[in-house]
Amino acid sequence: MRKVFAAGLVILFGVVLLLGLSKTMDIAGYEDGLISGKPAEAYINKNVTEESGEIIYGETKDAETGSANMVTSVIANYRSFDTLGEVTVLFLAAVGVSMLIGGSGKEKKRKKSGFILRTAAGIIFPVMLITGIYIFTHGHLTPGGGFPGGSMIASSFLLLYMADEKFSLKLSGFKFAEGIAGSLYVLAGAAGLFIGGYFLMNFLPTGTVGTLFSAGIIPIIYVIIGLKVGSEITGIISDMLKEEVSV
Repeated sequence: MRKVFAAGLVILFGVVLLLGLSKTMDIAGYEDGLISGKPAEAYINKNVTEESGEIIYGETKDAETGSANMVTSVIANYRSFDTLGEVTVLFLAAVGVSMLIGGSGKEKKRKKSGFILRTAAGIIFPVMLITGIYIFTHGHLTPGGGFPGGSMIASSFLLLYMADEKFSLKLSGFKFAEGIAGSLYVLAGAAGLFIGGYFLMNFLPTGTVGTLFSAGIIPIIYVIIGLKVGSEITGIISDMLKEEVSV
């Protein structure tokens, strides 16, 4: 009976959700499949709060966000306060893992790897590390950003853990970097709030769309997020591999 009741609630919730979504789409006027005159057009043309005209790659100067990557414009500027919440969720996950399995400090026994794997990992590691840095430093120009770039950095350290049974990290540096990055994110947001009246306002010059030194504060925020995410996920990996081994 409980299963039937639970299934009924799920179905009812799904129907209400779909009806609400369709009603929202009708109100927004997206039923015609066009974006002309819709909110999405304002995000694409970077004129949510002011009129900036059509965006031309490599030519438009001083656009509202200046980011060639439209997704980045939304994540790191228009809904940046929500992004702070996402970073906070990841931080709480890292703290939870550390509290549950990271207290013993004992290395989990790992299988000995072969020479080829260790050699290949030594070659691939710097490539992955540089790629991760490239991803979050160019997130305002190409697909990517702080979250995938930080994940790539953490994956490079996971590779070393998998390839060498003796490899271990001292997490004090990573924890320090995570703390500094989190503090800088909040401070940058507070600066935008103080200067422009809302959290993480893009208060720096946005330059020319498509150039490396453009988009104002967005590249700085992505570097901060990349360092924070990379440090946190690396800490989670290390804590999981230091889980106490039962004897």
